[in-house]
Amino acid sequence: MRFNKLDLNLLVALDALLVESSISRAAARVHLSQGAMSNALARLREHFGDELLVAVGRRMEATPRAQALAPMVRDLLVRIDATLQVQPLFDPTTTDRRFRIVASDYSMWVFVPQLLQHAAELGATACFEFLPQVGNATQALERGEADILIIPLRYVSPEHPAAPLFRDEFTCLMDRHHALAGQPLTREAYAAAGHVVMQPPGTPAAAIDASHLEQLGITRRVEVASYSFSSLPGLVAGTQRLATVQRRIARKACTHLPLVAVDPEFELPTVDQRLQWHRHRATDPGLLWLRETLAAAAQQMDSLAG
Repeated sequence: MRFNKLDLNLLVALDALLVESSISRAAARVHLSQGAMSNALARLREHFGDELLVAVGRRMEATPRAQALAPMVRDLLVRIDATLQVQPLFDPTTTDRRFRIVASDYSMWVFVPQLLQHAAELGATACFEFLPQVGNATQALERGEADILIIPLRYVSPEHPAAPLFRDEFTCLMDRHHALAGQPLTREAYAAAGHVVMQPPGTPAAAIDASHLEQLGITRRVEVASYSFSSLPGLVAGTQRLATVQRRIARKACTHLPLVAVDPEFELPTVDQRLQWHRHRATDPGLLWLRETLAAAAQQMDSLAG
């Protein structure tokens, strides 16, 4: 099919080329031969009057024209995909649809089990695929690689709709035989202790707790760093270290590890988890059901926590 002399199939190839910056990887992405993708690139260069991708050493880089085209091409393809996927009715008890959800290890540990339990209670037959929250999660929406994001408020994009999911707050975990157990956890004692911390994978950005402590002027003596919040309880058990974690993680950890949760004498940050979805898929009946199910599961989780 052609539009203004452009074969619209070439837009799929262009999108793959701009995402992968490689002819071979782009070909594999859209299930074409490398020769067919090279031919598509040649036709695209002729149509736009631009090289689009140029070799720089062993890799290819997008030209300024290609960089300007990239978000517009992706947006157009997402619109087309959303239009084709929408069905007039959605029955969660008969569907074979696969929902792709970006979620952090924290959400996977404290919230996702409740979601799956609630979906089972509804008799849902949908498949749930969970993707790691790394780097810029919004790109997964815009590339059509994810249906829903479960992310902290600080990462919510203003370009797409979002809704509150659940809240949490931070506390401190320590071994029950820690020297500070049973004592007030002062600012000075907290700073002097050894700490196990989480560094978000795929980004140089600091975790929520680290950013907050920096604003308070508190510097931790980091002795162990991990890529996940859910791993921290196991890393402080049997040691004289502290871990600053979400209260929901602390509550679960204290049930099966010899740990105690202690609130320090200074304020720790809260966690505001949000749902976010692509603006072009706001009326998709399947995603409407998914959003409602996620919200209901979060309410159940809060009621069970008291």
